[in-house]
Amino acid sequence: MVPYKLTVKENVIKKDMYYKGQLILTYTIKYPQFISDKFKLFLTKLNIFYKADAVFYQRVQISKLFQSAVEDYEYSVANGFPIHQYEVLVEYTVTYNENCTLSLYFDRYEYTGGAHGMTFRSADTWDLQSSSRMELGDFFPDTDNFTKSIQNEIDRQIAIRLKKDEGMFFEDYTDLVKDNFNPKNFYLTEQGVVIYFQLYEIAPYVSGIQTFTFPFARGEAIPPEC
Repeated sequence: MVPYKLTVKENVIKKDMYYKGQLILTYTIKYPQFISDKFKLFLTKLNIFYKADAVFYQRVQISKLFQSAVEDYEYSVANGFPIHQYEVLVEYTVTYNENCTLSLYFDRYEYTGGAHGMTFRSADTWDLQSSSRMELGDFFPDTDNFTKSIQNEIDRQIAIRLKKDEGMFFEDYTDLVKDNFNPKNFYLTEQGVVIYFQLYEIAPYVSGIQTFTFPFARGEAIPPEC
């Protein structure tokens, strides 16, 4: 395997937004910029892609949230309720950066009032040599029905966690794993392929985003190669 890594530079879009002198929304959007002497053309496209995604989120989603925050402010003032501040935080984590492969995920957290905010996770895995997105099936090529096999393994891992009292899951987690399984919801680490589920899909909010690893070392998934 080739220990070649890209350099990652962090870019930040950040602003406090006021209405009638009151701070009602604050946002921080972080996105990566990849630098390397290799794969220059594809990395340029990736950098444009992630910057455009961040700017689009800022212009569209932040604008919607600001309008909602304004409406909440007016309602709170009119009814003598406390004014709560909206908060948005978009962060990324590069989880795999070697063997001509790049994998990362984004967590988009939005708080608009209530007991807690919500986080939505998205992930990308790229083959830098072929300049293409990698799919979950690329790492399970020898499994005829890899989706069913993955779901069965996730059920097994959950059962073990419950037996060890290592987390909380909904009672019908087997059905929920099947219903909410999304082959796009994965990323790579040095240990293996990680499948994740969004908040509330298979477990209570307090349990967080649930992840399940399929180790390369045990042959449960095939590692990428240059």
